[in-house]
Amino acid sequence: MKLRLKFVLFITILHIILVLFSLRLLREYKLLFMGIELLILVSVVVSIYLYKSFIQPLNLISAGIESLKDKDFNTKFVKVGQREMDDLIGVYNRMIDELRIERVKLKEQHYFLNKLINASPSGIIVLDFEDRISHLNPSARSLLNSGGKELIGKRLIEIDGILPRKLSALDQGESAIMNVDGLHSYKCRKSHFLDRGFHHHFIMIEELTEEILKTEKRAYGKVIRMMSHEVSNSIGAINSILSSSLNYRDQLKPEDKTDFENAVKVAIERNFRLSRFMTNFTDVVKIPPPVRESYDLNRLLNSVKVLMGPQCESNNIELIMDLTDYPIFVDMDPHQMEQVIVNIVKNSIESIGENGEIYIHMENAPAGRLLIRDNGKGISDEVQKNIFAPFFSTKKEGQGLGLTVIREILINHGFDFSLDTKADGYTDFAIWFEKRPH
Repeated sequence: MKLRLKFVLFITILHIILVLFSLRLLREYKLLFMGIELLILVSVVVSIYLYKSFIQPLNLISAGIESLKDKDFNTKFVKVGQREMDDLIGVYNRMIDELRIERVKLKEQHYFLNKLINASPSGIIVLDFEDRISHLNPSARSLLNSGGKELIGKRLIEIDGILPRKLSALDQGESAIMNVDGLHSYKCRKSHFLDRGFHHHFIMIEELTEEILKTEKRAYGKVIRMMSHEVSNSIGAINSILSSSLNYRDQLKPEDKTDFENAVKVAIERNFRLSRFMTNFTDVVKIPPPVRESYDLNRLLNSVKVLMGPQCESNNIELIMDLTDYPIFVDMDPHQMEQVIVNIVKNSIESIGENGEIYIHMENAPAGRLLIRDNGKGISDEVQKNIFAPFFSTKKEGQGLGLTVIREILINHGFDFSLDTKADGYTDFAIWFEKRPH
């Protein structure tokens, strides 16, 4: 039962009792009856006045509660001239003003924070209580390579890819540098913030690839130039001395002459090989900027087929070309890109050995992508971490230059690329000539 109803009920019962009591005095005490009736009338008037005075604050409070429920912080009450009511109205109006100001501040901060998060080059993923994604900015969506799929509401472990799987293993407060494909490196940190009294976890992902590649190139470039300078100077002087020493072969005994001459020639040849070895390293540092032109990629791939076809046939490897029926023009340096594709196909041949297939597929939508697949040995997780590291090689006598040259040329062109072994056992080298779709 509501308070106002209780008040009305009490007043009504009280006055009914007074009326019944006064009726008993009507015959014997008429004057007293009239006095009591007048008193009852005054009591009714006073009760109505008190009721209005009592119920008005309740109506005010009810109206204020409804405004707060509707999140209306603009409704204010006008003072009525009663001290108690005016005090209550003043308190309510001040409370509404403060709530409105705080609400505007929170909205402005929330709007600014959202703009800041969405504009941030770092990926930001916000998780809910069940470690499901509740929000992520465009950078994070791109890094997770969603492929247009909705990620909100999913756990990181449920998303395909190496990076989401590694992110799901991060502990609270942990920071780690992750290399997902041998090329792209990310600094990731998991932390938390307080929202309405509850802890929410979030993950920040900062891409370090470009910075690491620049630092890496400066470091190995300096070492290679220094080594090349020292080796070239030494080899030139040593070969000069060795060539001059051949003039003394006639002074030797006939039985020693041939051995001496062969030994000196072997030493000179070995020096030349060392010089060529260093030249290969120097060429990595001295890759020139691409001289771009609009060139038909199908034409380039057909020339690679002519060049690498005989080697594939000798290893019983089927080279399958799945090209478009129309030319696809790409803004590139055709000579450098031919070197890239030749190196990729050569790596595929070495991975297969004998009896396999290399599949070259070109697609023009949703973005220009060249895919070179092979059913070779594949790439292990351990090798994947270092696959594009300079001078890293799994071959016994490999120098680790092939993928380094490929990496440098594609980066100079601004083409994105990836190399990994899929679940079906095929190893894919993909090159995007336009912006890579996510």
